[in-house]
Amino acid sequence: MKQSILLSITLIALFSASCQQKKKTHADTPLEKYVDSLFQSSIDSAQIAGGSLIVFQENKTLLKKAYGMASLELSVPMPVDGQFEIGSVTKQFTAAAILKLVEAKKLALNDDFTDYLGFDTKGRAVTIANLLNHTSGIPSYTEIPEFWDLSIQQQPRDTLVRLVEANEFLFEPNEALIYNNSAYFFLGLIIEKVSGKSYEEFLKQELFEPLGMENTSYCSTSEVVKNKVYGYNYTPDGLQQKPYLNHTWPYAAGSLCSTAGDLLIWMRALHTGKVLTKPMYQSLITPDRLGDGTPVSYAKGLVNFLDNGHREIAHGGGINGFLSETRYFPDEDLYIICLVNTTGPHGGNFFADEVTWKLLERKEFDIVEADSDFSAIEGTYTGLIRGATQSLEIQSSQDGPTIQYLGQESIDTLKTYIGNNTWMKGNNRITIEHNQYREDNVYNYYILKKENN
Repeated sequence: MKQSILLSITLIALFSASCQQKKKTHADTPLEKYVDSLFQSSIDSAQIAGGSLIVFQENKTLLKKAYGMASLELSVPMPVDGQFEIGSVTKQFTAAAILKLVEAKKLALNDDFTDYLGFDTKGRAVTIANLLNHTSGIPSYTEIPEFWDLSIQQQPRDTLVRLVEANEFLFEPNEALIYNNSAYFFLGLIIEKVSGKSYEEFLKQELFEPLGMENTSYCSTSEVVKNKVYGYNYTPDGLQQKPYLNHTWPYAAGSLCSTAGDLLIWMRALHTGKVLTKPMYQSLITPDRLGDGTPVSYAKGLVNFLDNGHREIAHGGGINGFLSETRYFPDEDLYIICLVNTTGPHGGNFFADEVTWKLLERKEFDIVEADSDFSAIEGTYTGLIRGATQSLEIQSSQDGPTIQYLGQESIDTLKTYIGNNTWMKGNNRITIEHNQYREDNVYNYYILKKENN
């Protein structure tokens, strides 16, 4: 009997040691050690409460891990399958839902959206495609000051439609691209009108359930949800609880909750033809052009651009207490998903960037030698950007044109010239010609016009 007990203890000890060795070997991967240090540093400095990260490439999980706390108040560690509010990552689900309805021939992308939603455009033709790619010119409700009193109230959704309707268009449809939450709010209402189902029900039946996304749902401020993560805001004085936001309002622009694991299921299905037909998928990921033929980087709920030489299809999200990032690099078959339960300087984008350039090599742009005389483009340029009117001063220098935003002391010099009056500033493409300053910053395409001196 004693021998049997001793044998059992020995086997248990060997099994335990084996498991610990396997765990240790896994933890010793350079990628994991690097990411562990990034997160630990951000947690120790109170930049974030916690986060969740998945790195997946060529049918292999390179890293799947949770960090920090899901609840600071209760000292609850972050579960690997913690459910986060994902903010504007919601938009790709809304866009896919619209394209599902296009597949079913229940609407068309060139339909005027007012065929499905009462809204006074004052004679302008605004299509469903304009809503999807942020080229409608309709103001975004998150940039309307009166919205923030409404944001904590429970009111009919038509209240927001009427609020937006009372504001002037920012630009004529197809003239520019300014990120627009109103557009995706309207798309949610159109999905309900056309399908006869609630937005939540339609996505659940058409997307979540068929793909087995058991931990994805419409966010709630009242329901008890397993592994739901608390959200926080970074301040110089320490982390604080996020402010309240009624989920009537982010809606189809930003009210989904999900896990990193479920988002990987979604992204792999989406990008391997399991969600949309090939023509609809190509429509989803292919940016349209502005009315004057200018190419942009925003498609439909997803951006599609060259990130330092690597094709990237992605979208981030930000909502009270949460910052998220989802990236797919098709040429490398690489997926990076990062969810952080803190709004501040170290969001999902911060960690995704670090992982991206740990795994991939930045490629330099082909620089073209430029004429050092930039006097023709000197002057003050003014126009609309997201949420504000922007003015900037351009001057010439020996190193390249300089840009100073009015009201700021810092001065940027454009050094990476790629030809055709165009410079790169990071991934932002800046073209200055014909008395216009044009900037494609991936999520927006701004046009500032030169003032007469």
